[in-house]
Amino acid sequence: MNILFETEVTKDIAEKYILLELDTFLKTQSGDKVRSFCVITNESIPLQEIAVMKKNQELHENLIKNYRLRNWDFCEEAISHLVGKWKAEADSFYQILGKRIQKYKGQPVPVDWDYSIPLPS
Repeated sequence: MNILFETEVTKDIAEKYILLELDTFLKTQSGDKVRSFCVITNESIPLQEIAVMKKNQELHENLIKNYRLRNWDFCEEAISHLVGKWKAEADSFYQILGKRIQKYKGQPVPVDWDYSIPLPS
């Protein structure tokens, strides 16, 4: 999987490739948040998926939105539909996110939960 951080995303990249938002990281020292993205190239889109590519991209975007809203059931359902798309480019992320969601379902997150992942100083 090709991953870029928000600071590395240029207009040129955003116009040429599909960028799937992944996790948001918190720089603990500065308090800044930085989003990460999976870069989907044309080679990662099988011919049979071209017709539903936009729909898959929207489902991924809704997965990220619902993750932040703690709508775990929606997330699990979305992940089940997204696994294997884009020649499995983002599957490792979906697996990690699915495990994280299972943990959160078993031990509810605090009310002030911040979806961002702290980076060590």
